Amino acid sequence: MTRPHEVLEAATVAREVHELAPDYRALLVVADGLTPGEGTDDELLARAEEHACSLLAERPVEELPHVAAWRAAYRAFGAKPQRTRNSLEALTRRAPDGLPRVNRLTDVYNAVSVLHQVPVGGEDLGRYAGAPRLVRATGQERFDTAAGGQDVVEHPEPGEVVWCDDAGVTCRRWNWRQARRTQLHEGTGTALFILDALAPMTDAALGAAADDLVEHLSALGPSVRTWRRLLAP
Repeated sequence: MTRPHEVLEAATVAREVHELAPDYRALLVVADGLTPGEGTDDELLARAEEHACSLLAERPVEELPHVAAWRAAYRAFGAKPQRTRNSLEALTRRAPDGLPRVNRLTDVYNAVSVLHQVPVGGEDLGRYAGAPRLVRATGQERFDTAAGGQDVVEHPEPGEVVWCDDAGVTCRRWNWRQARRTQLHEGTGTALFILDALAPMTDAALGAAADDLVEHLSALGPSVRTWRRLLAP
């Protein structure tokens, strides 16, 4: 695996993506030295569920400021937000009935996503091939997923915004669905997290979300080290 700081230095956002959303920023965080293990932080998830309930008591999920911004971004590249919801909207909708309990790394970033109202993705960096890139797809890229209980390979729509590495797509439709190949799991020791921001989210709020994420990750091993990089226009 490439060293964490080299992954961050080589990460890119294509010009075509910034032309689509000039205010888009990605804050990348790498955590190394995570101790593999099971378990979850039910208290953190409960806080996120309570926060979502308080937000949804005031307005519908589609009117929450950052959710609305992401709905507009999805429409800009041809996706229908009613059918393929960005990860922030999907989690916020689900939270009142209980957030999923997947594994401790996934549960941490899902909770941070809801608490700070920012889409967050997590990847096993040990399964990466090269550096992360956010591009508009040609439609030929490989995306490994599951359908009907079977492993399948799909391809993004031409022009779709996707995160990818040298082996294929790691996340479709910006922050909609992650590939199985790079999913976090109980044995992950080095992880990459991507926090996606559009206006009205400020750089300060984005940084605060990353700080909160790092604080919780640092509790997952005695030798955890983190690095971060902001990709902005």
